[in-house]
Amino acid sequence: MDIYKYDVYRGPNIGIYTKTNDEFVFVPNGFADTKAKTLASYLKAEYVFASVANTRVLGTMMVMNNNGILLPSLCSQWEIDHMKKTTKLNIGVLDTKHNALGNLIAANDRGGVVSPKIPSEAVKTIKDTLGVEIIQKKIAGYHQAGVMVCANNIGGIIHPETDEDDIKSISDVLKVKLEPATINGGIPYISSGILANNKAIVVGNMTNGPEIMMLTRAFTE
Repeated sequence: MDIYKYDVYRGPNIGIYTKTNDEFVFVPNGFADTKAKTLASYLKAEYVFASVANTRVLGTMMVMNNNGILLPSLCSQWEIDHMKKTTKLNIGVLDTKHNALGNLIAANDRGGVVSPKIPSEAVKTIKDTLGVEIIQKKIAGYHQAGVMVCANNIGGIIHPETDEDDIKSISDVLKVKLEPATINGGIPYISSGILANNKAIVVGNMTNGPEIMMLTRAFTE
């Protein structure tokens, strides 16, 4: 699987501003066409301009796999309609006080890990929208489960301080092997600096050689 380096707004935090699955990569409204085309070519996906709750931080605010998209209740109806029309995916809106869903939920097409901060009544919406089994669990002591792990259907990486029992339980629900890793030269908050679908991996431009080696191992079947 190819691994590419990329930057967004001249910085390495690509996972904060963008979100991808196998068909689409969402980029903020106003993002440069040439940059969007380059990113889409890496991921072998179609790029879509969008906003979430009138912000550019798409990766922080939304959760996506090949089955559906989860959006916060702050989203406007036109943003929801735009994603429905563009992707034809299931769209779920979580009516909770937490809006940074991408920080709190991690998922591939096989399973998901949800922060214990998400109320239990929202769990059914998450399951139905993404079409996966989920567990609610802190990772490495943090509630921000979405920041701590990134997985496609081939492999994944997880915060380096996660203990072995938690790695096993999270690997079991995602049904892939997870490797402890960092991104962007030592950052343990994985999803801030990576985009992964089942075709390619894109990482922030500060990701170093040893980290690329860890990623190669993690995302190889």
